[in-house]
Amino acid sequence: MTQEKPGTYEGGCHCGAVRFRVVVDKHEADECNCSICKKKGFLHLIVPPEKFTLLSGDDVLTTYRFNTGVAKHLFCSICGIHSFYRPRSHPNDYDVNVLCLDGNVLSKFRIIPFDGANWEENIEQLQSRVQPSGETEQ
Repeated sequence: MTQEKPGTYEGGCHCGAVRFRVVVDKHEADECNCSICKKKGFLHLIVPPEKFTLLSGDDVLTTYRFNTGVAKHLFCSICGIHSFYRPRSHPNDYDVNVLCLDGNVLSKFRIIPFDGANWEENIEQLQSRVQPSGETEQ
């Protein structure tokens, strides 16, 4: 059952060095089938910077970039977990992995498939649903 009301959650990496807090207005997460998301098992929750707070671990985050180099794939240098990153689709926002939120919260989210394997052909669908920072839905 998805949650209708906004909520605040905390989460982080496996070893606990990276911790964050996120305010969720819309309990929807995207499941992407692109090469990196499939391998990481990432469920995307894109939020503007004012809804994301890094509580600890800035000093242990490592960045991986590939392809266009726009996305900043951040991961814990201790345990290797990718709990959030700065996505190519919304480079000014944060993309939190719902699976890295504390507790059993997955059932609160509606999971929406996204064909990221064909990213260029489908990115407008994601951008029209999840507005970049500073923009409002039409």
